[in-house]
Amino acid sequence: MEQKEFEIEVGRIRPHLHSEALRYLSDSSDAEDIVQEVVLKLWLMRDRLEEYRSTEALAVVMARRLCLNRLRGTTCVTLDSMDSEVAAKATPESELISHEDTERAWLLMDSLPDAQQTVLRMKHVEGMEVAEIARVTGSTSEAVRQNLSRARRNILKRFTGKQ
Repeated sequence: MEQKEFEIEVGRIRPHLHSEALRYLSDSSDAEDIVQEVVLKLWLMRDRLEEYRSTEALAVVMARRLCLNRLRGTTCVTLDSMDSEVAAKATPESELISHEDTERAWLLMDSLPDAQQTVLRMKHVEGMEVAEIARVTGSTSEAVRQNLSRARRNILKRFTGKQ
């Protein structure tokens, strides 16, 4: 599925997803988070969406399961601390440490919640701009920025081991 087709399809089913999420969650912003996460999951599998009879039915099932997971408390908590690290001088030892740190960061990225992981990859791996990510996912630029910020703080927290 091409990007334009994806945007049209998401625009069509987004209101239904939001109302479905609101059935389970009482908070509209929580429902919007679920919708954004579903859209991001659909984006990741956009090349395989034709295999399903109905993208909308698939998305609704995904939204229901994510809502139930949230109600069960299996979602990630928001983070509030962010630290910066000082770069080391370029020595063979520091280069090895840097290489190991990079590998660890990739593993930590893989452990993020799907919405954060996807937005972070779209921004830093695929090189997409925030406005483009917002358009593709059918969300606001502010929601994308918030997910990026949460993802970065989450990785930093796990990387440095600071709670």
